[in-house]
Amino acid sequence: MSVEGPFLSALIARLDEPKYNLAAYGVAFALALIIEAPVIMMMSASTALVKDSHSFHKLRKFTFLLSGGLTLLMLILAIPFNFYYITEDLIGLPIKVAELTHIATIILLPWPGAIGYRRFCQGILIRNNMTRRVAYGTIIRLTTMLLTATALFTLTKVPGVVVGAIALSMAVVAEAIASRLMTAGIISKISKIPSLNGNMTYKEIFNFYYPLALTSLLSMGVQPLVTFFVGKSVMALESLAVLPVVTSFVFIFRAFGLSYQEVIIAKMDKEEFNFIPLRNYALILAGSLSFVLFIIAFSPLSGFWFGNVSGLSDALSEFSKIPLQIMAIIPALTVWISFQRAMLVNVKNTKLITTGTAIEFVTITIVMYLTVNIFLLNGAISATTSFIIGRLAANFYFNRYVKL
Repeated sequence: MSVEGPFLSALIARLDEPKYNLAAYGVAFALALIIEAPVIMMMSASTALVKDSHSFHKLRKFTFLLSGGLTLLMLILAIPFNFYYITEDLIGLPIKVAELTHIATIILLPWPGAIGYRRFCQGILIRNNMTRRVAYGTIIRLTTMLLTATALFTLTKVPGVVVGAIALSMAVVAEAIASRLMTAGIISKISKIPSLNGNMTYKEIFNFYYPLALTSLLSMGVQPLVTFFVGKSVMALESLAVLPVVTSFVFIFRAFGLSYQEVIIAKMDKEEFNFIPLRNYALILAGSLSFVLFIIAFSPLSGFWFGNVSGLSDALSEFSKIPLQIMAIIPALTVWISFQRAMLVNVKNTKLITTGTAIEFVTITIVMYLTVNIFLLNGAISATTSFIIGRLAANFYFNRYVKL
């Protein structure tokens, strides 16, 4: 899935007006992320809770209600009066970037519903040791994205941000459908299992899930927050253009750590003595990912990636190097926090997860304000610096409760 960002950024960079379209793509993606944020943890919830017929039907209905509400919220956001007030008046985007962002946001309307249902189904697959099918779904998503984006790139003259938005929407819808089809047999079996631990209520689901939803909301809320500050920073347009390129490349390495969270939840739920091998694997994974990214970030390989692969101009490619170097440690921190969160999910202490994420959010806000307004750093360096300091603050908070 992490291939999507770099691939789409590379296509957008090779179409007309790349600086405006890359900036609009980054902002639209950030807005879509914040709206879909409450359903992100549905995979963790489904992995942890769906054990029988009753829990399956209850959580599925909960998913439908949550996804439908978020889709309605995104539709309200897309109303021109609301949208341009937020993007132009509050964030301070240039008019051209705001207009392109609005088009992309409308195209991304299927995003929250498709992702919510897809993650619900994937949690069921993970709990039933069918992670290979999750990978199949990702292949279908990636293939749909590649074919759609390539067709639009070669056969049409639409703006680059439209290419990216259509490709993303088509991809998540295809993956949601595929995930449902791949869970059909498991759902049939689950539907025959009587309630194991009494009848789960919506109140119980809400009490378990809302801290997770707040966690992802705060995590994803960082993107619009950072966009707001970057829009008012030194070299704002250049920073808005390169940030999606840098962060999407780093996400390739972060993805391993993010996906490890559900692995820990599934394995620790079954055997408590799995803690030691899971922890050791986390340490190896964290060190390996950041080591590789450090090599790329501090060598000519970064210039090759940004210039030859991502298609950035020489100036933007050079501008991207320091932000990438700052972010080189983030894959290790991602593995660390995924391990910490998974252990807390297993003991159903999800409120601590929300608190830690709130600490990260507040720290990022403070660092962004200081670096943009006091130290007058460019937006890309301010953003990446705040990501690192904020994540470290959360890691050290969780370390009080979950020791590696």
